[in-house]
Amino acid sequence: MTRFRAFVILLFALLVFDIAAVSAQTYNPFNQRDDQYRLLGLKRAREAYESAQAEYDRQKVLFDKGHITRNDLERSRTVFTDAEVNYQQSLLAVLFEEQYISISEAVKYQAGDGRKHVRLKLVNTSGGTAEFRKLLNIDEDLFRALQPDIISNVYVSLLNSDNAIISQPYEQKLNALRYGEPAVIDFALLQDLDAVNVFLVYGNGSQRNMKIFLQKDASVNQVAVQSEQFSQEVELGTSSSYDLTLELYSGESNTFSLEVVNLPREIGRYFAGEADRVRLSQLKFTESTNTKRASLKVNLPDRPSDNVIIDAPIPFYVLVLPRERLRELGDIQDKAFTEDEIRALDVGYVRLELLPRGAGELLVRAPQLYASIASDDSAVVSFEVLNEGSHRLDNIEIKADLPLSWTKNIEPSSIASLDIGEDARVRMQFTPPADVAPGRYEVRVRTTAMSNNRPVSSEDKTVTIEVRSETNVMGTTAIVLAVLTLVGGIVVYGVRLSRR
Repeated sequence: MTRFRAFVILLFALLVFDIAAVSAQTYNPFNQRDDQYRLLGLKRAREAYESAQAEYDRQKVLFDKGHITRNDLERSRTVFTDAEVNYQQSLLAVLFEEQYISISEAVKYQAGDGRKHVRLKLVNTSGGTAEFRKLLNIDEDLFRALQPDIISNVYVSLLNSDNAIISQPYEQKLNALRYGEPAVIDFALLQDLDAVNVFLVYGNGSQRNMKIFLQKDASVNQVAVQSEQFSQEVELGTSSSYDLTLELYSGESNTFSLEVVNLPREIGRYFAGEADRVRLSQLKFTESTNTKRASLKVNLPDRPSDNVIIDAPIPFYVLVLPRERLRELGDIQDKAFTEDEIRALDVGYVRLELLPRGAGELLVRAPQLYASIASDDSAVVSFEVLNEGSHRLDNIEIKADLPLSWTKNIEPSSIASLDIGEDARVRMQFTPPADVAPGRYEVRVRTTAMSNNRPVSSEDKTVTIEVRSETNVMGTTAIVLAVLTLVGGIVVYGVRLSRR
């Protein structure tokens, strides 16, 4: 009887354990709102994990005592493993949700090669710290194994307002960004902007897109200068303009002087504001304005000189100096600087180039543009061709547009070249046809040339030629004699009448 009672008690205990194991295997801790409220889902998953772990420990004890089979133990271990994986996934979801990257610095600076760069400092400001672990009461070894203080696979790029990448390289990757260990990355700018969008992708696909205004590197105490039209060809006697973009990189000075060096004094120069209305000698930057625009105006003389030679480039520099540095340097207008010397000044500068070009100017002079000739005669007109420009004239041609059937003789009809200020005389003879009618005729004279591979022409001249009608001498004599005879007869007749 005692053995039977012991058997019944053992059978009842096994039945209870089987029911508990089956209930543990069929228990599903997932709630459809766990994805929305991840912290509560994590607590639910942790409780299920702890319950499954306790049940698995009990099942191992029973297995060691021979009260359950290995299949029962494996089923309990499977339930425990699922609960553990679910708990870790919930924990990772919470940790990834708390991951956050901030930008503590975004500094724009100019490199030695003149290119603009941006230096970013990225900071891991995630909430996955020891305080977070204590709040959730998570095992420390598990918490460290999940590395919540590290954000992996951080991708960074710079965009403009049109979401086009303007950084070189286009994208940079940080394998890991640790909490408390900021990372600094450097980009070269493909488009010069003062505000950019910083696009971040990190962790399990989290994204941030922040538009930030770039700080200026204030350690150099300089103004960066750039000019798109840094090299220009300018004709003598004309003027030109160089655009200047000035960008402040200084934490000390905000007022700077503009100076030009290595430009011959024969060439006039002055600085103008962005609207070209006001002449400038100094620039002042404000807290809200770190970039300004100005222009350098140059005026070339009418004639070449020893310092201004046609087709000989003139390199020169625009310097932007703090006011105190200008006082130290004194008068720098008459000093010739090398680029190494300018670089040693440690000030903002830009190298410009001016190429003086000459242009021939064709002037045609004529002492008289009117001739009166008989029908059997020729009109002779003299012209003076003069080069009043600043470059040699080549291939000078003189052409005349004649009335119908007229002929011409131009000596010379072409001139090989005329240097600056040189002149030449041209003789033109215009002959009418034999049956020309009396009247006025016009001849248009055109003069063309080439100067510096460009066509040059002068104002057309118009010669007026009057062809006189022929006079009949015999008829005129007969008319005169008839008139005299008539007058004489009248006089004689009058005398006779008076005697009567």
